[in-house]
Amino acid sequence: MTPLSLLGGITPEHFLQEYWHKKPLLIRGAIKDVGPHVGFDWLAELATQDDVESRLIEFNKGQWKLERGPFRPSRFKRLPASDWTILVQNVNHHLPHIDELLWRFNFIPYARLDDLMISYAPPGGTVGPHFDSYDVFLLQVGGQKRWQISAQKDEAFIEDAPIKVLQHFEAEQEFVLEHGDMLYLPPRYAHYGVALEPGMTYSIGFRAPSVQELATQFLVYLQDRVCFDGRYADPDLRSQPSDPAAIGDAMITQVEGMLQRIQWDHATVGDFLGHYLTEPKPHVFYDAPDDPLEPDEFARQVATAGVMLDAKSQILYRGEMLYCNGERLEVDAADVSLWQQFANARKLAGQAFSDTMTEVLYEGYLSGYWHIGNSVA
Repeated sequence: MTPLSLLGGITPEHFLQEYWHKKPLLIRGAIKDVGPHVGFDWLAELATQDDVESRLIEFNKGQWKLERGPFRPSRFKRLPASDWTILVQNVNHHLPHIDELLWRFNFIPYARLDDLMISYAPPGGTVGPHFDSYDVFLLQVGGQKRWQISAQKDEAFIEDAPIKVLQHFEAEQEFVLEHGDMLYLPPRYAHYGVALEPGMTYSIGFRAPSVQELATQFLVYLQDRVCFDGRYADPDLRSQPSDPAAIGDAMITQVEGMLQRIQWDHATVGDFLGHYLTEPKPHVFYDAPDDPLEPDEFARQVATAGVMLDAKSQILYRGEMLYCNGERLEVDAADVSLWQQFANARKLAGQAFSDTMTEVLYEGYLSGYWHIGNSVA
């Protein structure tokens, strides 16, 4: 692996061994060129949309206030000059250059990479001292922000606050981040950021589902796939006149045996993860083409221009099993390597695709999962 400037000149291998999940890393001048400016007005407009997750956090007179979008445009006209923060999730779904910035972090497997959130704050804007349950890179874009961090074990939150703010925070290190500086924090590392000047934080977050969530979703996955023959029966049933309301041991033993037929293995869990990790979030919708091409014209154009994944789409694979947006892709074995290239690069150059691959590509094109490339390299 080659050194990366966004990691301060160290290799991804070094970062993963020394820092990932272990300790913070401050990187001065990590990413100076973040593309076209994304200002408060644009974020505020995005926060008025139904398919966008957004929050507004204010701290006034010792009280925290949380509002969730979508917001009315007039709401932002009533904001004071300081002490508030607006946060917008998945901005990578809405701006191509933000999407490109997110995928610069592809030294982390896509199965873990989540989204790029942008928060804007005037002086004094903060979300309070807190910790995240996942790894995060905090990139400063414009202005200055003071970050204090701590490896403290006290994780008690302020009671009755609408957001999770630590009751007691004892800073161990302090940094002032300027444009292009970036701070990496492992999970459950307390941090407290306060804007010194108007500016933004680009937060590159990673998926870290709880065991409870994984277990719940796995049971949902099994529910849709488990199918057993047979029915409960008790030909040797005995009367229990003194306690007819009791559930007998014989019934429990029989049902226990039935449930033991529910089994899974490594391949089952892999298939579950393929579906689960590519499942779009509830607010995500795909835009089908307004005037779709006919199949023959589509085939001609993709053979020349190639295809590009939609910013909201995710393809993951395990061996020859490919998954896209919560669904298993039915592909020919001869096309697997091309689909894997598509998943890794999120684009494919124009070439002579097989008829079966072209057919699947056309179905995804009609669903808005990917688009005909303009200048795919």
